Amino acid sequence: MMKKIKTEIAILRTFTICAITVMTVLVSSAFKSTGNQKFGTIDVERINVVESDGTVKMVITNENHFPSEGDSINNRKYHKRKKRAGMIFFNEEGMESGGFIYDGAKTKNGHEAGISLTFDQYNGDQVIQLLTTDIEKNGKRQKAGYLVFNDRGDNETKENMMQIVNELKSIADRKERRIKYKEYQEKGMFGSVKRVALGQIPGGQNGLFLFDKKGNIRAKFCVDKDNYVRLESYDKKGNIIGSWPTK
Repeated sequence: MMKKIKTEIAILRTFTICAITVMTVLVSSAFKSTGNQKFGTIDVERINVVESDGTVKMVITNENHFPSEGDSINNRKYHKRKKRAGMIFFNEEGMESGGFIYDGAKTKNGHEAGISLTFDQYNGDQVIQLLTTDIEKNGKRQKAGYLVFNDRGDNETKENMMQIVNELKSIADRKERRIKYKEYQEKGMFGSVKRVALGQIPGGQNGLFLFDKKGNIRAKFCVDKDNYVRLESYDKKGNIIGSWPTK
């Protein structure tokens, strides 16, 4: 009897070892396959596209997994920001270099929706943005969609921007906070200035809009909300100094 039991245990052990070996080979082969895998439909909350060294080059994510405060990608920490579904791009050094985000929902008094595609300057924030917004509040609706080009400071870095954002948030007085913002902007460390906009801006004007280095409107060529063609130039204070048609 004992001999029979030992024989059965030996057979069972041999079978178990063989089964585990086969499963290991199959699983390893599946993950090491160099051929393209074909899928029908995939439900996924987030995808990280990475290089062979592990550097994340693009993130496709839902709202819940959008990188925000406390998260880290490519050993870079994030400050607090609104979570949205979309895509984020990263350069060869692992720094964020732009992205595509969107949202839209009803609010208490109407709705808010928007889509944004942005491109960042090296180690800085967005310099080109393709944007559309649709906001309704208390029965009044404003829609806009345009391509905008921004100037940003030469001394701006992503690390400094996060520190400056936290510092500005800690300043309760709005006037004092604005003064500090201006100081960093003049040093070329923070903030953007709109220089060119092409498309429809809030107010129903469709055309080309040019701004000076301080962000003041200086010229525009557009069709306004009343369907009139307007070509206008402005001084530094926003006063019209030239226009066509003259009447």
